[in-house]
Amino acid sequence: MIYSRRTLLSLGIALSVAAVTGFTASADTKKVVVGYQTDALPSSVAIANGEFAKSTGYDIDFRKFNSGADIFAAIAFGDVQVGYVGSSPFAAATSKGLDVKAFYLASISGTDEALVVRNGSGIEKPSDLKGKKLAAAPVSTDHYQLFSVLKQEGIAEKDTQVFAIPQPEIVAAWNRGDIDAAFVWDPALTEIKKSGRVLLTSKQVADRGAATFSAWVSTSAFAKENPKFLAGFAAVIDKYSTSFVKDKAAWTADSDNAKILAKLLGGTPKDQDDGITNLSLLPVDVQASAAWLGGGEQSGAAAILKATAEFLKEQKKITTVLPSYAAFVTPDYLPGAKAVTH
Repeated sequence: MIYSRRTLLSLGIALSVAAVTGFTASADTKKVVVGYQTDALPSSVAIANGEFAKSTGYDIDFRKFNSGADIFAAIAFGDVQVGYVGSSPFAAATSKGLDVKAFYLASISGTDEALVVRNGSGIEKPSDLKGKKLAAAPVSTDHYQLFSVLKQEGIAEKDTQVFAIPQPEIVAAWNRGDIDAAFVWDPALTEIKKSGRVLLTSKQVADRGAATFSAWVSTSAFAKENPKFLAGFAAVIDKYSTSFVKDKAAWTADSDNAKILAKLLGGTPKDQDDGITNLSLLPVDVQASAAWLGGGEQSGAAAILKATAEFLKEQKKITTVLPSYAAFVTPDYLPGAKAVTH
């Protein structure tokens, strides 16, 4: 097995620094650094057009990252206060001691992430992954789901090769013919599908027992000092998500929204149209329910974090699984929530 340990090492060092120094996010209530990724999300239009800043009244420094693990490393170092991440790096970071809260679920397992197999690789079904060269971004939801598939198929680690590398490197390795399959999200997903086919989607892997989600998180220190900012930020996300759900015509490949996303995130407007069409979005009333953020100890999101942490411990990516992950999810900042008025 071959793994990249750079991101995990950085995160571990960052958490150690945070623990020793007691460093917290800036208390400046008008400035915030927000980390985002290249996923096609309707709300990314609000990054490009400045609506997040206009609606919240904050000076927002948006910074693009390649993965959730990289965002958590930046959060641990105190460089980022709010970020868009997946449940696997989320579980790893909180298990290592990072105090953050998910305040809005961007999406749940859908078809926007998938395991793609190369044409001519000989992989026709999941059991054919044995003996193949596979790739996923380190400690990502895709990495978690890829290993889950191998476990479900009874494929031992020694019987395959998994390269834990960032998505740009996955695309490069794919184009060189170095790997047989990869679990990725857009824009890598669209790129490698040009010479491959989807074997399993994230939703299908979730249905097999390895559910994931992506979320917007904030450090607990920043959330405590800036509740109205998080409420305003969540309201903007929800505005664009609702627009996509109710007005699909405003998000087609020839729309202004798709063109804005392509300019911000890369790829073509058609790529962005395909990406957001594959998302599985949750209405805020569902997010606030016990099924996801609102159940405390019974919260579905907390249960996914714990199940993911248990798997990561089995893979020796973390050493500790917490008794509960309920403290890391909250519905308090969702549109309509009352707790944000304090």
